[in-house]
Amino acid sequence: MTGRFHVTLAVGGRTVVEGWWGSEVVARGKLAGWVGQYGHLPDARVALVDGETGAVLTDWPGEE
Repeated sequence: MTGRFHVTLAVGGRTVVEGWWGSEVVARGKLAGWVGQYGHLPDARVALVDGETGAVLTDWPGEE
């Protein structure tokens, strides 16, 4: 881990891309970018988690 904020892209329940960032603003930008790049994949999910608290800050798609 090199930062506090962890973004993951999972497809079909398997993590395929992940990264750590020290800035929440940068991590939220990565999340938005990954949704744009990979959101078309079936069963794609992107999540931003605070690595210190374990709290999910946001995820896509959100709860319906």
